[in-house]
Amino acid sequence: MSATTDNSIYAYTGGRAPAPGQPCVVFVHGAGHDHSVWNMPARHFAHHGFNVLAPDLPGHGRSGGAPLASIEALADWLLDWLDTRTDAPLVLVGHSMGSLIALRAAAQRPERIAKLVLVGSVIPMPVAAPLLDATLSARDKAHAMINQWSYAPAHHLGASAQPGMVLTGVNRRLMERCPPGVLHTDMAACNAYVTGEADAARITAPTRLICGQRDQMTPPKAARPLQTALAKVPGSAHIIVLPAAGHAMMAEAPDAFLDALRGFIVTP
Repeated sequence: MSATTDNSIYAYTGGRAPAPGQPCVVFVHGAGHDHSVWNMPARHFAHHGFNVLAPDLPGHGRSGGAPLASIEALADWLLDWLDTRTDAPLVLVGHSMGSLIALRAAAQRPERIAKLVLVGSVIPMPVAAPLLDATLSARDKAHAMINQWSYAPAHHLGASAQPGMVLTGVNRRLMERCPPGVLHTDMAACNAYVTGEADAARITAPTRLICGQRDQMTPPKAARPLQTALAKVPGSAHIIVLPAAGHAMMAEAPDAFLDALRGFIVTP
């Protein structure tokens, strides 16, 4: 079994059915994306002692329903949905918008969370007004802006760790799959989320931050306030910076990203 559906929600399981007694790694995608951004790490953990759930958020990918309009609503939805799927200890891994969802969820239900990984994350996460406007009125322009800011320069010239893949083209097609209005709803939710510092102060799980050295959307230096807010949790003040990678680091530096993820998740 490679996927599960539950009340119109699609979730990728990394190619294996959940096994009793294993911890669960939950991957939460970012704005305008779906579970497919996690294919490589999801398959790895599913075949190395973990259950995996990588849902398409409501209104995204293969999941039905309407997109939810706030980070708070998305976190509540995620926790409720996970309660129907597993009672195992949870490792939450979120990218960009997904990192805010994971942060909020971990603050709301700390007893459920064993570890937390925030990828390309800052608090607050403001969205530039021209981009926010374009997501509503000029989708092609918004997609071009996101691609421009999401990838390190080499990947705009066709460099790729995945042979034959033009990463900016793949990302554009992925965003185009979202129904009109979804990307705007996602970006507006990121822009409106202002309780990140207070939520981070409530985290009790060990947490790791993973950043791309060339990330223009959530640069490593902008993650310092989040690092500071998490510093009270033992082992949570460490930021891993992936050299030469941008905001789309899972695609740009897949091996380094997996090494960083595995090094934290499998360590007792």
